[in-house]
Amino acid sequence: MAAQLLQGKRALVTGASSGLGLSMAEALAEAGATVGLTARSVDRLDTVVARLSQRGLDVHAQVMDVRDEQSIAIAVDEVRRRWGGLDLLVNNAGIGMRTVNPDFLSDPQPFYRVSAAAFRDLIDTNLTGYFLVAKAFMALFLEQRRGKIVNITMNHATMCRKGFVPYGPSRAGAESLSLIMAEDLREANIDVNMLLPGGATETGMIPEQHKEAIKAQFNLLSPDVMAEPIVFLASDASDGLTGERIVASEFDEWRRQRKR
Repeated sequence: MAAQLLQGKRALVTGASSGLGLSMAEALAEAGATVGLTARSVDRLDTVVARLSQRGLDVHAQVMDVRDEQSIAIAVDEVRRRWGGLDLLVNNAGIGMRTVNPDFLSDPQPFYRVSAAAFRDLIDTNLTGYFLVAKAFMALFLEQRRGKIVNITMNHATMCRKGFVPYGPSRAGAESLSLIMAEDLREANIDVNMLLPGGATETGMIPEQHKEAIKAQFNLLSPDVMAEPIVFLASDASDGLTGERIVASEFDEWRRQRKR
């Protein structure tokens, strides 16, 4: 990956202290971007930012809760003060089914056994969080009259899988939100696209007690599968691309098809 491809670009990745978010933040920084990593846990965030900084990468920690409008507003103000603007926002922060049912893989529960509190908590994070963060950072993009948003989503099979309420609906909602955002912003020179791994991925969303069984059943993708497509979406090569749903594991083929 060209080290200076994203020189001068400023990116913010939510939920970046581990998993897909960390892999994307690292890839963006390795390509030369200045990258803000956000998460709720200050300790985990400081640890990963310190590790990346030791490698000479231009990374910064920003504690932010995507469910909290005041927390998001503070982050927007900090980005404005520190960088003067933003080129790429990656909406990635989310929680998985394990927060609702730790045994969702071996003992899926029907939707009517999901508590209202658990439903609201996951939707507030995975769907409302995308809305709140994008809405708040829109002030910077509209002032600049340019910008890019990438919303992370999952396979369509996840959206109709037994026992996957409310995670499935949260991702389906995020896709609809993304498509409408793309249309709302089409004339504003602000691109909105979706990116998903393309299969089961080895992240903290898979409960530890089920990890070995899952590995035996599936070829788990590495979170690094997101690296090449997120760098492309941050680069000038993707200018004007909007409303797309890109599967990371099929990225090379997607690019070949576009060039025909």
